[in-house]
Amino acid sequence: MSLGIYIKEFRANFQLAYPVILGMIGHNLIALIDNIMVGHLGSAELAAVSLGNSFVFIAMSVGIGFSTAITPIVAQGDGAKDHAQVRAAFHHGLVLCVLMGLLLFGVVYFGKPVMNLMGQQPEVIALASPFIDLVAFSLIPAIIFQAYKQFADGMSKTKYAMYAVLFSNGIHIPINYVLIYGVFGLPKMGMLGAAVGTVISRLALLAFMHIAVSKDKVLQEYTCGFSFSEIKSTMIKKITSLGLPSAMQMFFEVALFTSAVWLSGFLGKTNQAANQIALSLASFTFMFAMGLSVAAMVRVGNQKGQKDYIKLRVVARSIFLMAILIETVFALVFMGLNNVLPHIFVNTEHVAQVQDIAEVIAIAANLLIVAAVFQLSDGVQVVVLGALRGLQDVKMPTIITFIAYWVIGFPLSFYLGLKTSLGATGIWIGLCVSLTVAAIFLYLRFNYLTNRYIREESETLNIKLETN
Repeated sequence: MSLGIYIKEFRANFQLAYPVILGMIGHNLIALIDNIMVGHLGSAELAAVSLGNSFVFIAMSVGIGFSTAITPIVAQGDGAKDHAQVRAAFHHGLVLCVLMGLLLFGVVYFGKPVMNLMGQQPEVIALASPFIDLVAFSLIPAIIFQAYKQFADGMSKTKYAMYAVLFSNGIHIPINYVLIYGVFGLPKMGMLGAAVGTVISRLALLAFMHIAVSKDKVLQEYTCGFSFSEIKSTMIKKITSLGLPSAMQMFFEVALFTSAVWLSGFLGKTNQAANQIALSLASFTFMFAMGLSVAAMVRVGNQKGQKDYIKLRVVARSIFLMAILIETVFALVFMGLNNVLPHIFVNTEHVAQVQDIAEVIAIAANLLIVAAVFQLSDGVQVVVLGALRGLQDVKMPTIITFIAYWVIGFPLSFYLGLKTSLGATGIWIGLCVSLTVAAIFLYLRFNYLTNRYIREESETLNIKLETN
């Protein structure tokens, strides 16, 4: 097929993806803003927020991964005009996300003692513990929000989540500033101010999304009249069978990057702070690929509902191509500005910490070079995962991601980071290798499945023609 066939799909892909991208960037800004504002308090505070957010981020990834099961079921139902399936997917998904939010809150809240077993510096643990207590609670509204988001995304109404996130950030930024630094006569809360700001902004996020979805004339058909009597074990099992493997996929990747935070903690607070800077920037660019991943999940799910597998593969490959082009641009930016970008996160006028700050900037600059290299593989692996979720294929991708990240990636990061002179750079080389392995084998899986579906559909058509 010519390149033009894929480029023709760019417009439809972009219209679906850009609200998701903006929404995810806004969602990611919550942690990014915390890092920037707290980073100006000192390297120890930045390291503590990094450690605290790593716990919450792992839990959040599990919840988000689980909730993604809602989208392909809704998208397939929408494509097949099966209104009962769409309604059931939303109502059952909402119940499951409420339970998941409560569960994850409990796991994080009571899991803080793990920090003492990880060899982290006592100063950092002491600062991180009360921060985690508050931010863990924000997981409840954040995961419930995901149920609404995944439902709306599956119906191709991706703008509501974008508006909700922008609204919550409009609240988060000023609250953070007031509470962290203590303005307008309020006490200076430091890190805890950032935690309170996160809780308030995520409650606002959920409230906005609920109101927006409930008032949409098209979506009202599926959202109104909720009743526990409609909850059936068959749909619970269907969402769970898709959601748990998807949650594990997210967990394997996010836990790998979080392990980089923990491993860098063994190297000292400057390495941990530098790691958080590079991770914050890489996470920001990753949101673009995540937005395209949702577009892949929705459009592939729609085509699966229509059983048009040739069009399905064209749509998916067009999104893969968009991801490659966008991530190439980010790779060039990271390479060209690797010595400039880290300054955003630190206060270079902090006289008492001049040496620490200089070391943080130098380490972060090296990490951004490695991050530039894995932009392509990171982008490809997540959009291919989105396409596979649209096909409702989750078990084999879970095995692939586990092997890539934890059989190959983590041991390599551990060895290069802690057993060689590469330090934090070695940790990130391990991340780069694992993402590349995942991207290659996930694409091979997608190619195998689509070839099989096209062949089976062709054989079915030939049988019908011969019968007639």
